[in-house]
Amino acid sequence: MRQIKIIQLVIFLTLSAFVFQAQAQRIDLSLDYGYQLGTKLNYGSNYLKASDGGFFRGIAGFEVGYGTMLELTYMKMNTDLLIRDVLISPTEDRLADLSMDWIHIGSSRYFDSSSDLTPFFGLSAGVTIFTPKNENPAITNRELSSTTEFSFALKGGVIFNLSDVVGIKIQGDLMFPVSWGGLYVNGFGTSVYASGTTVMGAFTGGLVFTID
Repeated sequence: MRQIKIIQLVIFLTLSAFVFQAQAQRIDLSLDYGYQLGTKLNYGSNYLKASDGGFFRGIAGFEVGYGTMLELTYMKMNTDLLIRDVLISPTEDRLADLSMDWIHIGSSRYFDSSSDLTPFFGLSAGVTIFTPKNENPAITNRELSSTTEFSFALKGGVIFNLSDVVGIKIQGDLMFPVSWGGLYVNGFGTSVYASGTTVMGAFTGGLVFTID
């Protein structure tokens, strides 16, 4: 079921890209590398935590009005999933590796300030796929399941325009995975379920290529 939903979403985003590409007066393609500050999900006095880590992101933006871009975003994060639980792991320890795939559609507003500097603000929504792997056998005796959850994000930053074609982008993000925990951890003799909405901060830098 999860794979079917992902395929449907990818098909929808691909078709949308072709439609807006045909209508757009301007297309922006950007490649970013960033650092996310992690997040923690508390349950009682215990918690699950995604640790800090780097990530890659690609964005295709299509102009739908003066200064307004419709954007398709894919972001890939790899980090550690940590746990502290008084019954399963009294001290913080690695539960598993965690891969996060973000697929979003959103909009950004670009503000004219000078020919060399362009501030922007945007928001997006979509799904995030959480895939644990390489589970710690000292904590759990089963594989953790992948989950696909709704998520949304806010961003703001500035583009330093090196020319009419290439720019350098500096960006800050607030990302909100909904129910990112969603994990049923079956330990030796006990089990834990944790789920909820958290916020992740991130900073990125990258290149923007403009096609008129």
